[in-house]
This record gives sequence, structure tokens and C-alpha cells, in this order.
Amino acid sequence: MLLVDPGITGDEMVAIADGLRELGRPVVAGFSTHPDWDHVLWHAEFGEAPRYGTARCAAFMRDLLSDAGAKARIADHLLETEIAGQVPLDLLGLITGLPAGTARIPWDGPQVRIIEHQAHAPGHAALFIEERGVLIAGDMLSDVLVPMLDDGDLATAIEEYLTALRLLEGVAGDVDVVVPGHGSVGGSDQMQARIDQDRAYVLALRNGQVPADPRVGPSAKPGWEWVSGIHEGQLRRLAP
Repeated sequence: MLLVDPGITGDEMVAIADGLRELGRPVVAGFSTHPDWDHVLWHAEFGEAPRYGTARCAAFMRDLLSDAGAKARIADHLLETEIAGQVPLDLLGLITGLPAGTARIPWDGPQVRIIEHQAHAPGHAALFIEERGVLIAGDMLSDVLVPMLDDGDLATAIEEYLTALRLLEGVAGDVDVVVPGHGSVGGSDQMQARIDQDRAYVLALRNGQVPADPRVGPSAKPGWEWVSGIHEGQLRRLAP
């Protein structure tokens, strides 16, 4: 079993490990799509399988973990949330970077293509299980999150996002199921629709316009109203 971005709370990850044991499907490899804290977590119950990420993702995590206070800052941030004290950080970010340009996950299971790009976070990667038609999108192509641009120069971040969308569009016709890191799983009819929606949002930012997007404001799904704060922060980055 390849386990990708396996969960957030300890109880959630233990439940996944228990379920895999009941199915007789041990974890033989892990993968983190990008170095945001909620995508680089792990639990001892998953065993000691190798945990992979892109070279850029792993380098980012090495730099982060070289700061002795990094985990404490994440824990402090979580104090403001409903999952305070429930997130195990001891195995945070202990991933092995695959050599730059690695095209597929090195394991004995189905062929899994790595589609690396620089949208959202350094070394972000989508995974495409070609024979199953499944795209694991990380923090992209969500029905509840607007595109979240990387920190730094806004113009660069916008172009990186548009480039990433073109890469994903290159496999869209072969995707039967798209799995975002946050939000709902989509069918084949949703793949191109989500690309188009994300592109429209990013192009509006590039053109200095206020994006009209159903994922923010009164039309946001219940429980995801906070996405409007991300949206407003990106609008502020547009200000001269």
C-alpha cells in the first residue's frame, strides 16, 4: 500500500493503520505531496516504510527541521484550532527526497507518475496512477479551497500556478477520479471543470481583478468559510 498525505490527528491515522491491517495491506511506501505541515505527518502504527517526496520538498523540510523551534511553532498555531493536542509531530517531515526528475514512485505496486511543479509550495507534486485513472492532486483542484499562491513574488507565484495547471491539464483526459488534499473527490467530469475554475481565479488575480469564485463568500461550503480569509489575503497582495 502506498500511503499519501496520510492524515492529521493521531486517532485518524491509527484508524487508517488498523483498517489496513484488517485488509492485510501493509504500508510499503509513503509520499508527501508538498511540505505543508499537514501533508508531512506520520504515525508509528504505519511502520517503517520509506517516506518519499520530491527533492525540493525534502530540502524544504530539512531546513525547517534544522530549527529546533519549528515543531513548537506548529503546536502553538494548532492551539487556536479544534484539533489542539491531537496532532502527533514527532515524525513530522522525515521524508526522503527522490532525485530531481524522478518520474515514478520507486515501489513494486502500480505505476505512479510524479507530476512535479512549483505551484502552492516548493516541490509540490501530483501523483497519477495511470492504470487506475486516479489523480492525487495535493493542495490543488479542490472544490472548497481557492488556489493558494506560494509566498514571495506574486507575479512569479501566479505564473508557476498557471504552469502547474497546464501540466495537470495534460493528463485530464485520462483521469477518472481526482482526489484533492482538502474537499471532495471528483469524477472525470470534474477534472477539467476544476482546472478551469482554478485558472479563472488565478487569471483574475494576474489581471488585477477581484475573482468571482463560489468557494468564497456566502456561497462557500459550511465549515469552509475561513477560505475567504485566504482569498482576502491574496487580494491584499495585489494592492500597489
